Amino acid sequence: MNYRHAFHAGNFADVFKHAILARILVYLGQKDTPFRVIDTHAGEGVYDLSSERAEKTAEWRGGIGRLLEAAPPPEIADLLAPYLATVAQLFGNTPPLYPGSPALALKLSRPQDRMIFCDAHPDVIAALRGRRDVSRDPRVKIVEIDGYRALNAFVPPRERRGVVIIDPPFESKTEFDDLKAALALAVPKWPTGTYLIWFPVKDLGAVARFRAALGAALPGLGVGNALDLRLAVAASHPDAPLAANGLIILNPPYTLAVEAQKILPYLAKTMAIMGQGDADVAWLVRH
Repeated sequence: MNYRHAFHAGNFADVFKHAILARILVYLGQKDTPFRVIDTHAGEGVYDLSSERAEKTAEWRGGIGRLLEAAPPPEIADLLAPYLATVAQLFGNTPPLYPGSPALALKLSRPQDRMIFCDAHPDVIAALRGRRDVSRDPRVKIVEIDGYRALNAFVPPRERRGVVIIDPPFESKTEFDDLKAALALAVPKWPTGTYLIWFPVKDLGAVARFRAALGAALPGLGVGNALDLRLAVAASHPDAPLAANGLIILNPPYTLAVEAQKILPYLAKTMAIMGQGDADVAWLVRH
């Protein structure tokens, strides 16, 4: 496993994924009953945007850098506020930092909520455990484990409410197949949970096959609703840098489709390369 997210932290894909994750966490927090966050590929938690890795690609400048410089209309600003408030707290540091999904979960959860952060990379786990705000939080459990094994091992949570964040590195040619197989085992154990699944959009044929296979399987797994989101900042090509990505959300909050229809066109326009950004909001499965 060679993938290190520090090269890509804060890029357009992170902005897309984390803005939607923030809306899910806000929704879960509207009820007093506790919820669980299970992050199967958690990463380091927080990323130094001045580091050699981040500056080598400087991808964050076309992602969160652009978003922080923009002035969204009030309705969009309200929807992005929970995410951007968390970013601003860290970005204003010296050096500037960017929050990964563990940092967002910590910020947007409450004392009664619980989190499990998993990763298979020993160095990543060491970095995550080295952050005192994470490792010393009694709500948090950090586990060195393969993400797909974690997906099967930690559902259903005792809270019965929550979100599973599945954000694989997509280093393997079999990643889509591995992801489908893991979901087929885990989802029937917790068919009412919210699952946020991220994937790159490069091989359009592979992505189409994944969407079709998952859409066909979900009703049999007990899932009646799945939202299919896509955001691109340029045209996709298998041999070019990543320019488009997708999110499939199983059992999304009932408010999320309308919110995504407002947020995604704004993100696509703000982070577009030479005006080529676009976004789609559709239902993969609708009960």
